[in-house]
Amino acid sequence: MLAALSIRDVVLIERLSLAWARGLCVLTGETGAGKSILLDALGLALGGRGDSTLVRHGAEQASVTAEFDLPPDHPAMEIVREQGLEAEDTLVLRRVLSADGRSRAYVNDQAVGVALLRRIGESLVEVHGQFETHGLLDPRTHRGVLDDFGGLSAEAGRAREAWAAWRQVEEARANADAEIRRARAEEDYLRHAVAELDALDPREGEEEELAERRAVLMHGERLMEALNGASAELSGDRGAERAIAGALRTLSRIADRAAGRLDPVIAGLDRAAAELAEAVAALNAVSSSIDMDPRTLEKMEERLFALRAAARKHGTSTDALPALRRELAGRLALIEDQGDRLQVLAQQSAQAREAYLAAAQALSAGRVRAAGRLDKAVAAELPPLKLDKARFATVVEPAEGEAGWGPDGIDRVAFVVATNPGAPPGPLAKIASGGELARFMLALKVVLAQVGTVPTLVFDEVDTGIGGAVADAVGERLARLGQTHQVLVVTHSPQVAARGAHHWRVQKATKGGRTMTDVVALPEPERREEIARMLSGATVTEEARAAAAKLIAARV
Repeated sequence: MLAALSIRDVVLIERLSLAWARGLCVLTGETGAGKSILLDALGLALGGRGDSTLVRHGAEQASVTAEFDLPPDHPAMEIVREQGLEAEDTLVLRRVLSADGRSRAYVNDQAVGVALLRRIGESLVEVHGQFETHGLLDPRTHRGVLDDFGGLSAEAGRAREAWAAWRQVEEARANADAEIRRARAEEDYLRHAVAELDALDPREGEEEELAERRAVLMHGERLMEALNGASAELSGDRGAERAIAGALRTLSRIADRAAGRLDPVIAGLDRAAAELAEAVAALNAVSSSIDMDPRTLEKMEERLFALRAAARKHGTSTDALPALRRELAGRLALIEDQGDRLQVLAQQSAQAREAYLAAAQALSAGRVRAAGRLDKAVAAELPPLKLDKARFATVVEPAEGEAGWGPDGIDRVAFVVATNPGAPPGPLAKIASGGELARFMLALKVVLAQVGTVPTLVFDEVDTGIGGAVADAVGERLARLGQTHQVLVVTHSPQVAARGAHHWRVQKATKGGRTMTDVVALPEPERREEIARMLSGATVTEEARAAAAKLIAARV
């Protein structure tokens, strides 16, 4: 609910801080005292249109701060968290309007756009009056309101799930169809490219392997010359092998005479002979692996250049050619399998469509039943509000074609009214006059008291053009609504004012030659005096005071 409202330099309001309460809160005062200024200021904090004329004459800027107490799961708090803003125990909306018309908006002291402020504000307060209305007057809200009233959340959930499943299959079918169309358009290219890559038969890592072998072959003569020289040094007539073998024979013949001192030497020479034999074998293996045939180098270079040319042609690396080959072959296979795949997806889409349609039709049937109950309940509220000749109807009609279907079903829902017998019904905002409109909204809100999450309702002069028993009926319904909502009502009716749980008087005062608007909370005696003034006019009589006391007593 709205917990506090702070206003600075808005039109005739210089400094004003108000603490609000739950239940029915009434604001009264003489015509022209500034009640509309109060609502304009609240609208500014909620993201309404900012006009430089709202800035008090002589001030540089106007500011309005509205503080709300909300449960953590309220939609406004969800919006705040969704936008990455800090969410606290209270939600503070602030708007600053400069004299040059520039505007700044804040949520919990964090700068935001006015559009976001308005979105949050619409989830917190609904204003119903002669000149400004939103909430139920927006036809886009009617379908959700009817579903909530009818307890159709389960049916609506099933329709949304079925819609999502159908959309998912349809998206898969559309994607497959697009892929097949693209594949068909490039079928000749695919066949040619796959044939080329099949003939080339590239392997991952082949380029690096070929480049290494090519480098060896390009230096083959110098390598062989070095290898042959090394072999001669190790294995020739005067090579290391013969020298080590000769040394071993010589030492072995006299080893038994050296009392073991030559054993380490002989063991070392044995190891050297073994290592040398391995090195010679490896050297011979390297020598035999080098192909000195010029045609081998030529073939290897042709293969390497072919791989690189194919990579350039397809805009990829040589190592990626095998994967590209598999991808192109898959796209080609898709063309061949397209009939079966599309047929399966088409069958799945048809089944998903039927499932969605069944869920949507069940939801539609529930809406029609709920519409009948809603119309009957609203009709019962209209006669006491001097709207006995008016007719309220909830129109549930199928959307035009599948283009109108969606996650919320296949219906269009609208609340319409006819204020005169025989007149065709039309949208609330276009058919009803200012006073009638506010009373229609009151009747709807009373019926829908448990529906919706907007905690604060504002009714601006809902009593216009009525009095007596009708005004009392309006007050009774506002008080009933105040049991479940915070209701702010601007009224000239003593019957409505007497029903309030809290009462403020809006008044003008002149200070230092300047006229200012102030708002005063009225304790019980002053409240009785204010209602007496509303009853009697300029001169408050004892009879008016007695009547005021009687009205206040009757509310209990």
